Amino acid sequence: MVEFVISNSLPPMDGVKSEISKKTDAREDADKTLRETEASCDTPKKPLAFYLTFTGLIVAIFLYSLDATTLAVAIPYIAEDLGGSTLESFWASMSYILLVVLTQPLYTTFSDIFGRKPLLLAAFFFFGVGSLTFALAQNMTTIVAGRALQGLGGGGLNVLSDIIVADMTTLEERSKYLGIMVLPIATGTLLGPFIGAWFTEFATWRWIGWVNLPLVGVAFPLVFFFLRLRTLEASFLTKLKSVDWGGVGLFAVGCVSFVLSLSWAGNLHVWGSWRTILPLIIGAMILAIFAIYESRPANPIVPHRLFHSTTAIATLCGAFINGMIMFTLLQWLPLLYQSVMLQTLISSSLSQLPASIASIVAAIISLVAVGKIGKGYLMSLRVAWILMTIGSGLLILFDADSSAGMRYGLPIIYGAGIGALLRAIQLPMQASVPTVDDTGLAIGLMLSFRLLGGLVGQSIGSAIFSSVFASSIKDIGVLPSSLMSLHANNAIGFIPKLRMLDLSSETLAPVLDAYLNSIRAIFYTTTALGALGLFSSFFTKELSLQNSDLGRQRFEK
Repeated sequence: MVEFVISNSLPPMDGVKSEISKKTDAREDADKTLRETEASCDTPKKPLAFYLTFTGLIVAIFLYSLDATTLAVAIPYIAEDLGGSTLESFWASMSYILLVVLTQPLYTTFSDIFGRKPLLLAAFFFFGVGSLTFALAQNMTTIVAGRALQGLGGGGLNVLSDIIVADMTTLEERSKYLGIMVLPIATGTLLGPFIGAWFTEFATWRWIGWVNLPLVGVAFPLVFFFLRLRTLEASFLTKLKSVDWGGVGLFAVGCVSFVLSLSWAGNLHVWGSWRTILPLIIGAMILAIFAIYESRPANPIVPHRLFHSTTAIATLCGAFINGMIMFTLLQWLPLLYQSVMLQTLISSSLSQLPASIASIVAAIISLVAVGKIGKGYLMSLRVAWILMTIGSGLLILFDADSSAGMRYGLPIIYGAGIGALLRAIQLPMQASVPTVDDTGLAIGLMLSFRLLGGLVGQSIGSAIFSSVFASSIKDIGVLPSSLMSLHANNAIGFIPKLRMLDLSSETLAPVLDAYLNSIRAIFYTTTALGALGLFSSFFTKELSLQNSDLGRQRFEK
Protein backbone atom coordinates (compact mmCIF):
# COMPACT_ATOMS: atom_id res chain seq x y z
CA MET A 1 0.00 0.00 0.00
CA VAL A 2 1.06 3.59 -0.49
CA GLU A 3 2.19 5.37 2.69
CA PHE A 4 1.01 8.95 3.02
CA VAL A 5 2.81 11.51 5.17
CA ILE A 6 -0.05 13.74 6.12
CA SER A 7 1.13 15.70 9.12
CA ASN A 8 3.46 18.28 7.59
CA SER A 9 3.22 17.79 3.82
CA LEU A 10 0.52 20.32 3.01
CA PRO A 11 0.80 24.11 2.99
CA PRO A 12 -1.39 26.18 5.35
CA MET A 13 -4.88 26.12 3.91
CA ASP A 14 -6.64 28.98 5.69
CA GLY A 15 -4.88 31.71 3.76
CA VAL A 16 -5.27 29.89 0.47
CA LYS A 17 -8.97 29.38 0.96
CA SER A 18 -9.36 33.02 1.95
CA GLU A 19 -7.63 34.16 -1.23
CA ILE A 20 -10.00 32.10 -3.36
CA SER A 21 -13.13 33.37 -1.66
CA LYS A 22 -12.34 36.99 -0.81
CA LYS A 23 -12.26 38.03 -4.47
CA THR A 24 -15.83 36.86 -4.90
CA ASP A 25 -17.13 38.35 -1.61
CA ALA A 26 -17.31 41.84 -3.08
CA ARG A 27 -19.57 40.60 -5.87
CA GLU A 28 -21.67 38.77 -3.25
CA ASP A 29 -22.58 42.14 -1.70
CA ALA A 30 -23.19 43.70 -5.09
CA ASP A 31 -25.68 40.96 -5.93
CA LYS A 32 -27.59 41.11 -2.66
CA THR A 33 -30.16 43.51 -4.01
CA LEU A 34 -30.63 41.39 -7.14
CA ARG A 35 -31.20 38.24 -5.08
CA GLU A 36 -33.76 39.97 -2.89
CA THR A 37 -35.58 41.25 -5.96
CA GLU A 38 -35.68 37.78 -7.49
CA ALA A 39 -36.81 36.25 -4.20
CA SER A 40 -39.73 38.63 -4.07
CA CYS A 41 -41.10 37.18 -7.30
CA ASP A 42 -43.10 33.95 -7.15
CA THR A 43 -41.73 32.72 -10.46
CA PRO A 44 -38.51 34.54 -11.43
CA LYS A 45 -38.06 34.52 -15.16
CA LYS A 46 -35.22 32.36 -16.39
CA PRO A 47 -33.24 33.14 -19.56
CA LEU A 48 -33.30 30.79 -22.53
CA ALA A 49 -29.70 29.80 -21.80
CA PHE A 50 -30.85 28.41 -18.44
CA TYR A 51 -33.34 26.04 -20.05
CA LEU A 52 -30.91 24.96 -22.77
CA THR A 53 -28.30 24.21 -20.12
CA PHE A 54 -30.87 22.34 -18.05
CA THR A 55 -31.70 20.23 -21.09
CA GLY A 56 -28.04 19.33 -21.50
CA LEU A 57 -27.85 18.31 -17.83
CA ILE A 58 -30.93 16.10 -18.21
CA VAL A 59 -29.25 14.29 -21.11
CA ALA A 60 -26.04 13.95 -19.04
CA ILE A 61 -27.78 12.30 -16.10
CA PHE A 62 -29.73 10.04 -18.44
CA LEU A 63 -26.46 8.91 -20.07
CA TYR A 64 -24.99 7.98 -16.70
CA SER A 65 -28.11 6.15 -15.51
CA LEU A 66 -28.54 4.25 -18.77
CA ASP A 67 -24.92 3.13 -18.96
CA ALA A 68 -24.92 1.94 -15.36
CA THR A 69 -27.54 -0.75 -16.12
CA THR A 70 -27.31 -1.69 -19.82
CA LEU A 71 -24.15 -3.80 -19.72
CA ALA A 72 -25.01 -6.45 -17.09
CA VAL A 73 -27.28 -8.48 -19.37
CA ALA A 74 -24.79 -8.33 -22.26
CA ILE A 75 -21.58 -9.37 -20.48
CA PRO A 76 -21.97 -13.14 -21.09
CA TYR A 77 -22.55 -12.54 -24.82
CA ILE A 78 -19.62 -10.11 -25.08
CA ALA A 79 -17.32 -12.58 -23.34
CA GLU A 80 -18.45 -15.35 -25.69
CA ASP A 81 -17.99 -13.15 -28.77
CA LEU A 82 -14.51 -11.92 -27.78
CA GLY A 83 -13.31 -15.04 -25.98
CA GLY A 84 -13.17 -13.37 -22.59
CA SER A 85 -12.32 -15.12 -19.34
CA THR A 86 -14.26 -14.97 -16.07
CA LEU A 87 -11.71 -12.51 -14.69
CA GLU A 88 -12.01 -10.24 -17.73
CA SER A 89 -15.80 -10.39 -17.53
CA PHE A 90 -15.61 -9.36 -13.89
CA TRP A 91 -13.43 -6.35 -14.67
CA ALA A 92 -15.65 -5.35 -17.58
CA SER A 93 -18.59 -5.24 -15.16
CA MET A 94 -16.80 -3.58 -12.26
CA SER A 95 -14.44 -1.06 -13.87
CA TYR A 96 -17.33 1.32 -14.58
CA ILE A 97 -18.83 1.32 -11.09
CA LEU A 98 -15.41 1.39 -9.40
CA LEU A 99 -14.39 4.54 -11.27
CA VAL A 100 -17.76 6.17 -10.58
CA VAL A 101 -17.48 5.52 -6.82
CA LEU A 102 -13.89 6.73 -6.77
CA THR A 103 -14.36 9.89 -8.84
CA GLN A 104 -17.67 11.30 -7.58
CA PRO A 105 -16.22 12.85 -4.38
CA LEU A 106 -13.19 14.03 -6.34
CA TYR A 107 -15.32 15.73 -9.00
CA THR A 108 -17.25 17.41 -6.20
CA THR A 109 -14.24 18.84 -4.39
CA PHE A 110 -12.28 19.74 -7.56
CA SER A 111 -15.31 21.53 -9.01
CA ASP A 112 -15.55 23.59 -5.83
CA ILE A 113 -12.01 24.79 -6.47
CA PHE A 114 -11.53 24.81 -10.26
CA GLY A 115 -15.15 25.40 -11.30
CA ARG A 116 -18.03 23.14 -12.34
CA LYS A 117 -18.06 23.73 -16.08
CA PRO A 118 -14.52 22.58 -17.04
CA LEU A 119 -14.93 19.45 -14.91
CA LEU A 120 -18.29 18.62 -16.52
CA LEU A 121 -16.89 19.09 -20.02
CA ALA A 122 -13.99 16.80 -19.11
CA ALA A 123 -16.51 14.22 -17.89
CA PHE A 124 -18.33 14.36 -21.23
CA PHE A 125 -15.03 13.88 -23.04
CA PHE A 126 -14.01 10.82 -21.00
CA PHE A 127 -17.48 9.31 -21.31
CA GLY A 128 -17.59 9.82 -25.08
CA VAL A 129 -14.11 8.41 -25.66
CA GLY A 130 -14.94 5.45 -23.42
CA SER A 131 -18.15 4.74 -25.35
CA LEU A 132 -16.28 4.82 -28.66
CA THR A 133 -13.54 2.57 -27.29
CA PHE A 134 -16.15 0.08 -26.06
CA ALA A 135 -18.05 0.06 -29.37
CA LEU A 136 -14.89 -0.61 -31.42
CA ALA A 137 -13.34 -3.15 -29.03
CA GLN A 138 -11.86 -6.32 -30.54
CA ASN A 139 -10.82 -7.93 -27.24
CA MET A 140 -11.85 -7.91 -23.58
CA THR A 141 -8.91 -5.75 -22.51
CA THR A 142 -10.25 -2.94 -24.70
CA ILE A 143 -13.74 -3.52 -23.28
CA VAL A 144 -12.37 -3.04 -19.76
CA ALA A 145 -10.47 0.10 -20.82
CA GLY A 146 -13.56 1.55 -22.48
CA ARG A 147 -15.74 0.85 -19.44
CA ALA A 148 -13.12 2.42 -17.15
CA LEU A 149 -13.12 5.61 -19.26
CA GLN A 150 -16.91 5.64 -19.22
CA GLY A 151 -16.83 5.34 -15.43
CA LEU A 152 -14.27 8.14 -15.21
CA GLY A 153 -16.70 10.34 -17.11
CA GLY A 154 -19.90 8.89 -15.63
CA GLY A 155 -18.93 9.86 -12.09
CA GLY A 156 -18.76 13.49 -13.18
CA LEU A 157 -21.95 13.40 -15.25
CA ASN A 158 -23.87 12.01 -12.29
CA VAL A 159 -22.72 14.24 -9.47
CA LEU A 160 -22.02 17.49 -11.36
CA SER A 161 -25.41 17.55 -13.08
CA ASP A 162 -27.20 17.67 -9.74
CA ILE A 163 -24.68 20.10 -8.25
CA ILE A 164 -24.94 22.54 -11.16
CA VAL A 165 -28.75 22.47 -10.98
CA ALA A 166 -28.39 23.33 -7.29
CA ASP A 167 -26.00 26.16 -8.22
CA MET A 168 -28.43 27.56 -10.78
CA THR A 169 -31.48 27.56 -8.50
CA THR A 170 -32.53 28.72 -5.05
CA LEU A 171 -33.55 26.18 -2.41
CA GLU A 172 -37.20 27.08 -3.07
CA GLU A 173 -36.84 26.41 -6.82
CA ARG A 174 -34.64 23.36 -6.38
CA SER A 175 -37.50 21.07 -5.42
CA LYS A 176 -38.97 21.48 -8.89
CA TYR A 177 -35.81 21.29 -10.98
CA LEU A 178 -34.14 18.44 -9.10
CA GLY A 179 -37.49 16.67 -9.15
CA ILE A 180 -37.48 16.87 -12.93
CA MET A 181 -33.93 15.46 -12.90
CA VAL A 182 -35.25 12.30 -11.26
CA LEU A 183 -37.20 11.44 -14.43
CA PRO A 184 -34.12 10.70 -16.60
CA ILE A 185 -32.51 8.90 -13.65
CA ALA A 186 -35.50 6.60 -13.19
CA THR A 187 -35.95 6.13 -16.92
CA GLY A 188 -32.31 5.30 -17.60
CA THR A 189 -31.89 3.05 -14.56
CA LEU A 190 -35.02 0.96 -15.12
CA LEU A 191 -35.02 0.86 -18.93
CA GLY A 192 -31.29 0.16 -19.18
CA PRO A 193 -31.57 -3.63 -18.82
CA PHE A 194 -34.34 -3.74 -21.45
CA ILE A 195 -32.30 -1.65 -23.93
CA GLY A 196 -29.19 -3.74 -23.28
CA ALA A 197 -31.14 -6.97 -23.83
CA TRP A 198 -32.75 -5.64 -27.00
CA PHE A 199 -29.43 -4.58 -28.53
CA THR A 200 -27.79 -7.87 -27.58
CA GLU A 201 -30.56 -10.08 -28.93
CA PHE A 202 -31.70 -8.18 -32.04
CA ALA A 203 -28.75 -6.01 -33.11
CA THR A 204 -25.27 -6.15 -31.57
CA TRP A 205 -23.93 -5.47 -28.11
CA ARG A 206 -21.70 -2.77 -29.67
CA TRP A 207 -24.75 -0.51 -29.84
CA ILE A 208 -24.54 -0.20 -26.06
CA GLY A 209 -21.57 2.05 -26.80
CA TRP A 210 -22.73 3.58 -30.09
CA VAL A 211 -26.05 4.80 -28.66
CA ASN A 212 -24.23 7.12 -26.25
CA LEU A 213 -22.41 9.14 -28.90
CA PRO A 214 -25.35 11.10 -30.39
CA LEU A 215 -26.55 11.88 -26.87
CA VAL A 216 -23.12 13.23 -25.97
CA GLY A 217 -23.24 15.16 -29.24
CA VAL A 218 -26.44 16.85 -28.08
CA ALA A 219 -25.51 17.54 -24.46
CA PHE A 220 -21.91 18.68 -24.85
CA PRO A 221 -22.64 21.72 -27.09
CA LEU A 222 -25.56 22.79 -24.89
CA VAL A 223 -23.32 22.84 -21.82
CA PHE A 224 -20.33 24.32 -23.66
CA PHE A 225 -22.20 27.26 -25.20
CA PHE A 226 -24.97 28.03 -22.71
CA LEU A 227 -23.73 27.10 -19.22
CA ARG A 228 -22.52 30.36 -17.73
CA LEU A 229 -21.52 29.99 -14.10
CA ARG A 230 -19.74 32.61 -12.06
CA THR A 231 -16.00 31.98 -12.20
CA LEU A 232 -13.84 31.61 -9.10
CA GLU A 233 -11.26 34.36 -9.28
CA ALA A 234 -7.96 32.93 -8.12
CA SER A 235 -4.78 31.88 -9.86
CA PHE A 236 -4.41 28.29 -10.98
CA LEU A 237 -1.47 27.80 -8.59
CA THR A 238 -3.55 29.08 -5.68
CA LYS A 239 -6.35 26.70 -6.57
CA LEU A 240 -3.91 23.83 -6.93
CA LYS A 241 -2.47 24.49 -3.47
CA SER A 242 -5.93 24.52 -1.93
CA VAL A 243 -6.70 20.93 -2.97
CA ASP A 244 -6.85 18.48 -0.08
CA TRP A 245 -4.19 16.24 -1.59
CA GLY A 246 -3.73 14.20 1.57
CA GLY A 247 -7.46 13.49 1.63
CA VAL A 248 -7.45 12.65 -2.09
CA GLY A 249 -4.70 10.08 -1.59
CA LEU A 250 -6.24 8.46 1.48
CA PHE A 251 -9.69 8.31 -0.08
CA ALA A 252 -8.44 6.88 -3.39
CA VAL A 253 -6.41 4.06 -1.79
CA GLY A 254 -9.02 3.25 0.85
CA CYS A 255 -11.91 3.35 -1.59
CA VAL A 256 -10.21 1.13 -4.19
CA SER A 257 -9.25 -1.47 -1.59
CA PHE A 258 -12.67 -1.49 0.08
CA VAL A 259 -14.78 -1.44 -3.08
CA LEU A 260 -12.72 -4.05 -4.92
CA SER A 261 -12.99 -6.52 -2.05
CA LEU A 262 -16.76 -6.03 -1.97
CA SER A 263 -16.95 -6.44 -5.71
CA TRP A 264 -15.10 -9.72 -6.05
CA ALA A 265 -16.52 -11.30 -2.88
CA GLY A 266 -18.64 -14.22 -4.05
CA ASN A 267 -17.57 -13.67 -7.68
CA LEU A 268 -13.83 -14.22 -7.95
CA HIS A 269 -13.16 -15.19 -4.33
CA VAL A 270 -15.35 -16.55 -1.54
CA TRP A 271 -16.25 -14.30 1.38
CA GLY A 272 -14.02 -16.23 3.78
CA SER A 273 -10.92 -15.93 1.59
CA TRP A 274 -8.04 -13.77 2.78
CA ARG A 275 -8.11 -12.17 -0.67
CA THR A 276 -11.50 -10.74 0.27
CA ILE A 277 -11.10 -10.10 4.00
CA LEU A 278 -7.62 -8.51 3.98
CA PRO A 279 -8.25 -5.72 1.43
CA LEU A 280 -11.68 -5.13 3.00
CA ILE A 281 -10.13 -4.54 6.43
CA ILE A 282 -7.26 -2.47 5.03
CA GLY A 283 -9.65 -0.35 2.98
CA ALA A 284 -11.95 0.21 5.97
CA MET A 285 -9.00 1.24 8.15
CA ILE A 286 -7.69 3.71 5.57
CA LEU A 287 -11.17 5.19 5.11
CA ALA A 288 -11.44 5.57 8.91
CA ILE A 289 -8.10 7.43 8.92
CA PHE A 290 -9.41 9.55 6.04
CA ALA A 291 -12.54 10.45 8.04
CA ILE A 292 -10.43 11.57 11.01
CA TYR A 293 -7.93 13.42 8.83
CA GLU A 294 -10.66 15.43 7.09
CA SER A 295 -11.00 17.64 10.19
CA ARG A 296 -7.61 19.20 9.37
CA PRO A 297 -7.64 20.74 5.86
CA ALA A 298 -9.32 24.09 5.25
CA ASN A 299 -10.89 22.73 2.06
CA PRO A 300 -11.61 19.05 2.81
CA ILE A 301 -13.21 16.53 0.48
CA VAL A 302 -15.80 15.65 3.14
CA PRO A 303 -16.20 18.55 5.60
CA HIS A 304 -17.16 17.47 9.11
CA ARG A 305 -19.62 20.35 9.33
CA LEU A 306 -21.97 18.43 7.01
CA PHE A 307 -22.47 15.85 9.80
CA HIS A 308 -23.43 18.30 12.54
CA SER A 309 -27.14 17.95 11.74
CA THR A 310 -29.26 14.98 12.82
CA THR A 311 -31.25 15.41 9.61
CA ALA A 312 -28.11 15.15 7.49
CA ILE A 313 -26.90 12.01 9.27
CA ALA A 314 -30.32 10.36 9.00
CA THR A 315 -30.54 11.28 5.31
CA LEU A 316 -27.10 9.84 4.55
CA CYS A 317 -28.04 6.62 6.36
CA GLY A 318 -31.25 6.55 4.35
CA ALA A 319 -29.35 7.12 1.09
CA PHE A 320 -27.03 4.21 1.92
CA ILE A 321 -29.98 1.91 2.64
CA ASN A 322 -31.78 3.18 -0.45
CA GLY A 323 -28.78 2.18 -2.56
CA MET A 324 -28.62 -1.25 -0.94
CA ILE A 325 -32.26 -1.98 -1.77
CA MET A 326 -32.48 -0.37 -5.20
CA PHE A 327 -29.38 -1.90 -6.77
CA THR A 328 -30.05 -5.29 -5.18
CA LEU A 329 -33.58 -5.48 -6.57
CA LEU A 330 -32.48 -4.24 -9.99
CA GLN A 331 -29.94 -7.08 -10.07
CA TRP A 332 -31.97 -9.98 -8.67
CA LEU A 333 -35.54 -9.49 -9.86
CA PRO A 334 -34.59 -10.05 -13.55
CA LEU A 335 -32.62 -13.14 -12.48
CA LEU A 336 -35.74 -14.49 -10.76
CA TYR A 337 -37.73 -14.07 -13.97
CA GLN A 338 -35.00 -15.80 -15.98
CA SER A 339 -34.32 -18.68 -13.59
CA VAL A 340 -37.56 -19.51 -11.77
CA MET A 341 -39.92 -18.51 -14.61
CA LEU A 342 -37.48 -19.44 -17.43
CA GLN A 343 -37.94 -16.14 -19.25
CA THR A 344 -35.60 -14.79 -21.91
CA LEU A 345 -33.66 -11.54 -21.52
CA ILE A 346 -36.30 -9.61 -23.46
CA SER A 347 -39.23 -11.21 -21.62
CA SER A 348 -37.71 -10.51 -18.21
CA SER A 349 -37.09 -6.89 -19.21
CA LEU A 350 -40.69 -6.53 -20.42
CA SER A 351 -41.93 -7.93 -17.12
CA GLN A 352 -40.25 -4.98 -15.40
CA LEU A 353 -41.63 -2.36 -17.77
CA PRO A 354 -44.70 -1.54 -15.59
CA ALA A 355 -42.37 -0.97 -12.64
CA SER A 356 -40.33 1.42 -14.79
CA ILE A 357 -43.44 3.37 -15.73
CA ALA A 358 -44.58 3.40 -12.09
CA SER A 359 -41.20 4.79 -11.06
CA ILE A 360 -41.50 7.70 -13.48
CA VAL A 361 -45.10 8.43 -12.45
CA ALA A 362 -44.16 8.31 -8.75
CA ALA A 363 -41.29 10.72 -9.36
CA ILE A 364 -43.74 13.17 -10.97
CA ILE A 365 -46.22 12.79 -8.10
CA SER A 366 -43.41 13.31 -5.61
CA LEU A 367 -42.46 16.44 -7.54
CA VAL A 368 -45.97 17.85 -7.18
CA ALA A 369 -46.38 16.75 -3.55
CA VAL A 370 -43.88 19.27 -2.19
CA GLY A 371 -45.84 22.45 -2.77
CA LYS A 372 -44.84 26.04 -3.14
CA ILE A 373 -45.11 26.68 0.60
CA GLY A 374 -41.52 25.48 0.99
CA LYS A 375 -42.21 22.51 3.26
CA GLY A 376 -43.66 19.05 2.94
CA TYR A 377 -40.87 16.68 1.93
CA LEU A 378 -41.08 14.62 5.11
CA MET A 379 -44.43 13.04 4.25
CA SER A 380 -43.23 12.25 0.71
CA LEU A 381 -40.09 10.68 2.16
CA ARG A 382 -41.99 8.39 4.50
CA VAL A 383 -44.56 7.38 1.91
CA ALA A 384 -41.69 6.49 -0.45
CA TRP A 385 -40.08 4.29 2.22
CA ILE A 386 -43.42 2.57 2.89
CA LEU A 387 -43.83 1.82 -0.82
CA MET A 388 -40.27 0.50 -1.03
CA THR A 389 -40.78 -1.74 2.01
CA ILE A 390 -44.17 -3.12 0.97
CA GLY A 391 -43.00 -3.51 -2.63
CA SER A 392 -39.97 -5.57 -1.56
CA GLY A 393 -42.18 -7.73 0.63
CA LEU A 394 -44.64 -8.44 -2.16
CA LEU A 395 -41.85 -9.85 -4.32
CA ILE A 396 -41.61 -12.73 -1.85
CA LEU A 397 -44.95 -13.99 -3.24
CA PHE A 398 -43.40 -14.89 -6.60
CA ASP A 399 -43.02 -18.54 -7.57
CA ALA A 400 -42.69 -20.57 -10.77
CA ASP A 401 -46.46 -20.53 -11.34
CA SER A 402 -47.03 -16.80 -10.81
CA SER A 403 -49.59 -15.40 -13.23
CA ALA A 404 -48.89 -12.67 -15.75
CA GLY A 405 -50.85 -10.28 -13.57
CA MET A 406 -48.50 -10.95 -10.66
CA ARG A 407 -45.39 -10.71 -12.82
CA TYR A 408 -46.38 -7.33 -14.17
CA GLY A 409 -48.29 -6.02 -11.16
CA LEU A 410 -46.30 -6.80 -8.02
CA PRO A 411 -43.12 -4.90 -9.01
CA ILE A 412 -45.16 -1.72 -9.56
CA ILE A 413 -45.14 -0.99 -5.83
CA TYR A 414 -41.39 -1.20 -5.40
CA GLY A 415 -40.91 0.71 -8.68
CA ALA A 416 -43.06 3.54 -7.32
CA GLY A 417 -40.98 3.52 -4.15
CA ILE A 418 -37.74 3.83 -6.13
CA GLY A 419 -39.04 6.76 -8.17
CA ALA A 420 -40.46 8.65 -5.20
CA LEU A 421 -37.40 8.06 -3.01
CA LEU A 422 -34.85 9.14 -5.61
CA ARG A 423 -36.12 12.68 -5.22
CA ALA A 424 -37.59 12.81 -1.74
CA ILE A 425 -34.31 11.89 -0.08
CA GLN A 426 -32.43 14.79 -1.70
CA LEU A 427 -34.34 17.68 -0.15
CA PRO A 428 -33.61 17.20 3.58
CA MET A 429 -29.89 16.85 2.84
CA GLN A 430 -29.87 20.15 0.96
CA ALA A 431 -32.04 21.92 3.53
CA SER A 432 -29.67 20.89 6.34
CA VAL A 433 -26.45 22.40 4.96
CA PRO A 434 -24.79 25.12 7.10
CA THR A 435 -24.40 27.50 4.12
CA VAL A 436 -25.63 27.53 0.54
CA ASP A 437 -22.05 27.03 -0.70
CA ASP A 438 -22.05 23.60 0.96
CA THR A 439 -24.96 22.40 -1.19
CA GLY A 440 -22.73 20.86 -3.86
CA LEU A 441 -20.68 18.99 -1.28
CA ALA A 442 -23.86 17.72 0.36
CA ILE A 443 -25.29 16.45 -2.93
CA GLY A 444 -22.04 14.74 -3.86
CA LEU A 445 -21.80 13.10 -0.44
CA MET A 446 -25.38 11.81 -0.61
CA LEU A 447 -24.91 10.35 -4.09
CA SER A 448 -21.69 8.65 -3.00
CA PHE A 449 -23.42 7.12 0.03
CA ARG A 450 -26.21 5.77 -2.17
CA LEU A 451 -23.79 4.26 -4.69
CA LEU A 452 -21.60 2.74 -1.98
CA GLY A 453 -24.75 1.30 -0.40
CA GLY A 454 -25.55 -0.27 -3.76
CA LEU A 455 -22.18 -2.02 -3.87
CA VAL A 456 -22.58 -3.30 -0.33
CA GLY A 457 -26.12 -4.45 -1.09
CA GLN A 458 -25.09 -6.35 -4.19
CA SER A 459 -22.26 -8.04 -2.30
CA ILE A 460 -24.57 -9.06 0.54
CA GLY A 461 -27.15 -10.28 -1.97
CA SER A 462 -24.55 -12.46 -3.70
CA ALA A 463 -23.43 -13.89 -0.37
CA ILE A 464 -27.01 -14.71 0.65
CA PHE A 465 -27.77 -16.31 -2.70
CA SER A 466 -24.64 -18.47 -2.65
CA SER A 467 -25.24 -19.64 0.92
CA VAL A 468 -28.91 -20.54 0.46
CA PHE A 469 -28.39 -22.06 -2.98
CA ALA A 470 -25.55 -24.31 -1.77
CA SER A 471 -27.76 -25.62 1.01
CA SER A 472 -30.84 -26.03 -1.22
CA ILE A 473 -29.03 -27.85 -4.04
CA LYS A 474 -27.40 -30.18 -1.50
CA ASP A 475 -30.81 -31.13 -0.10
CA ILE A 476 -32.00 -32.25 -3.55
CA GLY A 477 -29.61 -35.17 -3.52
CA VAL A 478 -28.44 -36.78 -6.75
CA LEU A 479 -28.92 -34.55 -9.78
CA PRO A 480 -29.41 -35.66 -13.41
CA SER A 481 -26.21 -35.80 -15.47
CA SER A 482 -27.09 -32.55 -17.28
CA LEU A 483 -27.17 -30.78 -13.90
CA MET A 484 -24.16 -32.40 -12.28
CA SER A 485 -21.99 -29.33 -12.91
CA LEU A 486 -24.47 -26.98 -11.20
CA HIS A 487 -23.29 -25.51 -7.90
CA ALA A 488 -23.45 -22.20 -6.03
CA ASN A 489 -20.39 -20.68 -7.72
CA ASN A 490 -21.76 -21.08 -11.26
CA ALA A 491 -25.51 -20.87 -10.55
CA ILE A 492 -25.92 -17.44 -12.19
CA GLY A 493 -23.99 -18.38 -15.31
CA PHE A 494 -26.03 -21.58 -15.56
CA ILE A 495 -29.37 -19.71 -15.81
CA PRO A 496 -29.45 -19.43 -19.65
CA LYS A 497 -28.95 -23.23 -19.89
CA LEU A 498 -32.03 -23.97 -17.78
CA ARG A 499 -34.36 -23.23 -20.69
CA MET A 500 -32.50 -25.63 -22.98
CA LEU A 501 -32.43 -28.69 -20.72
CA ASP A 502 -34.29 -31.74 -21.96
CA LEU A 503 -35.82 -32.57 -18.58
CA SER A 504 -39.34 -33.10 -17.33
CA SER A 505 -40.95 -30.38 -15.25
CA GLU A 506 -40.96 -32.72 -12.23
CA THR A 507 -37.21 -33.25 -12.48
CA LEU A 508 -36.44 -29.56 -13.00
CA ALA A 509 -38.84 -28.27 -10.30
CA PRO A 510 -36.51 -28.84 -7.28
CA VAL A 511 -33.72 -26.95 -9.04
CA LEU A 512 -36.03 -24.03 -9.81
CA ASP A 513 -37.14 -24.09 -6.17
CA ALA A 514 -33.49 -23.79 -5.14
CA TYR A 515 -33.22 -20.62 -7.23
CA LEU A 516 -36.53 -19.35 -5.84
CA ASN A 517 -35.60 -19.93 -2.19
CA SER A 518 -32.22 -18.26 -2.68
CA ILE A 519 -33.65 -15.12 -4.30
CA ARG A 520 -36.54 -15.01 -1.82
CA ALA A 521 -33.98 -14.82 0.99
CA ILE A 522 -32.63 -11.67 -0.70
CA PHE A 523 -36.14 -10.19 -0.89
CA TYR A 524 -36.63 -10.85 2.84
CA THR A 525 -33.43 -8.91 3.44
CA THR A 526 -34.45 -5.93 1.28
CA THR A 527 -37.82 -5.83 3.05
CA ALA A 528 -36.09 -5.61 6.43
CA LEU A 529 -33.79 -2.90 5.03
CA GLY A 530 -36.84 -0.97 3.84
CA ALA A 531 -38.23 -1.00 7.36
CA LEU A 532 -34.85 0.24 8.62
CA GLY A 533 -34.92 3.04 6.05
CA LEU A 534 -38.41 4.04 7.16
CA PHE A 535 -37.16 4.09 10.76
CA SER A 536 -34.30 6.41 9.77
CA SER A 537 -36.79 8.89 8.34
CA PHE A 538 -38.17 9.52 11.83
CA PHE A 539 -34.85 11.18 12.73
CA THR A 540 -35.27 13.56 9.79
CA LYS A 541 -36.69 16.97 10.60
CA GLU A 542 -38.98 19.06 8.41
CA LEU A 543 -36.70 21.97 7.55
CA SER A 544 -37.80 25.01 5.61
CA LEU A 545 -37.02 25.20 1.90
CA GLN A 546 -37.73 28.93 1.80
CA ASN A 547 -34.24 30.17 1.04
CA SER A 548 -33.48 32.34 -1.96
CA ASP A 549 -29.69 32.44 -1.59
CA LEU A 550 -27.49 31.38 -4.48
CA GLY A 551 -24.02 29.86 -4.25
CA ARG A 552 -20.70 31.25 -5.42
CA GLN A 553 -20.96 29.46 -8.78
CA ARG A 554 -24.43 30.72 -9.63
CA PHE A 555 -25.83 30.99 -13.14
CA GLU A 556 -24.86 34.24 -14.85
CA LYS A 557 -27.67 35.80 -16.86
